[in-house]
Amino acid sequence: MEYRRIESIRDPLFKQMHQLMQDIFPPEEVLEFDLWKEPLEDPGIRVFVADLEGEVVGATEYRYYEDFNVAMTDFTIIGRDGLGIGPFLAQKRFEDLNALAVASGKQLFGMFAEIYDPYRVEYHEFGAVNSMDPYVRREVLSHLGYKRLNFPYVHPSWHNDGEAVTGLDLCFLPMESISTEVKTELIVKFLKRYYSVLSNKPKSWHEMIENLEAEEAVTLLPI
Repeated sequence: MEYRRIESIRDPLFKQMHQLMQDIFPPEEVLEFDLWKEPLEDPGIRVFVADLEGEVVGATEYRYYEDFNVAMTDFTIIGRDGLGIGPFLAQKRFEDLNALAVASGKQLFGMFAEIYDPYRVEYHEFGAVNSMDPYVRREVLSHLGYKRLNFPYVHPSWHNDGEAVTGLDLCFLPMESISTEVKTELIVKFLKRYYSVLSNKPKSWHEMIENLEAEEAVTLLPI
């Protein structure tokens, strides 16, 4: 298995990756093929696939914010069970992010990720791959060391229609395992940067940010 970066919609592997996304994710979460052109060409957005003899069997998208010294995992896709795709992608992503941090003279502070909470939202269909089941994905993040940030999280819809998406948790993987909290200043700066492309955010998102700004830190809890 090889870890290959995708930087153009003209890459033959991207066509496979986009089809895999459609097979795995609900339709409303899959960006149209042509709309991927700019994200793939953005040097700050890193999209990699797991290439098994010419077949895309997994993928991950993430980004590193040098000024914050944190990363964000946008998604991870396991296309087939029983091939060790999850550990492969996680290890390669970690190596890449560490190299980016070292290149900027730092040691990676941590990584954010959003995760569905199936205990609150019962139905989420993710293809027919058992590894992508929301309960499994949540446990995998927990095993990797992620912890849940203890505040009510609101996710602005990527349709940019002002709708609020709930039923998710914002999680954080601290590189120092003894960490018990994250400064709200970092969380707020990250969320404002990450969602800066969306001009139409829901009122509840702005209220969430205001509530965070009134606190000094957010506790990390088990997922």
